Amino acid sequence: MKLENLIAECTAYDFKLMLEERKPKSWLKSVSAFANGLGGSLFFGIDNDGTVKGLDDVPHVCETISSKIRDYMDPLPEVEMIPMEMDDLHILQLKVNAGHYTPYYYVGDGQRIAFVRIGDESLPATAEQMVRLVLKGSNKTFDSLHTDYRAEDYSFTILANTFKARTNQEWDKKFLLSFGLVTNGGNLTNAGALFADDCPLWQSRLYCTRWDGREKNDAINDAEFYGQCFDAASGSDEFCEVKYA
Repeated sequence: MKLENLIAECTAYDFKLMLEERKPKSWLKSVSAFANGLGGSLFFGIDNDGTVKGLDDVPHVCETISSKIRDYMDPLPEVEMIPMEMDDLHILQLKVNAGHYTPYYYVGDGQRIAFVRIGDESLPATAEQMVRLVLKGSNKTFDSLHTDYRAEDYSFTILANTFKARTNQEWDKKFLLSFGLVTNGGNLTNAGALFADDCPLWQSRLYCTRWDGREKNDAINDAEFYGQCFDAASGSDEFCEVKYA
């Protein structure tokens, strides 16, 4: 990474002129947000406008960062401290990896707060975002959570007919398990409840985005659906992302 390419603070970068030892929350909230998201870096010794001012004692800054993270973060995120030099000035990159055990909390001043990155800001997670972080940390997603609805009480005629029309293959009930629509115990998952012919979930909506290929580059289109949306969201050649509300 070339430092001159970092022209401004953004979702993945945060500039700090100095390390505020007495106000660790001012920068640890970004550590929490980066660990809870896609990762990111804090650059110490750079002003908010991108002007490199440098640090006087990089080893001391590194030692203090390590100490504050141990004292005020739970669980401990994976970080890497990378000393850099630019125009004969010393700066420090604190690289925070995306965490696997979310949520990562700032714990201090009688508070326990998980932060998320919104644009160039690190903000406290909302109740909905906290649910997603907890599920992510337990290696679960909302659609995979099981419900109390028994699969035997629901039909998937629309899903089966659409599957056959799209793939030219005969529908098999075992697909319900492989698609993650039912559990091994015979209960519907949240996804299964949404795709059932008579969706038992009230006021449910699905936000679907269709991408060209299997990578998230340019979206082909997106739409919001009520009830069964398999016909609109499926496709053998495209990757679809579905968000539930």
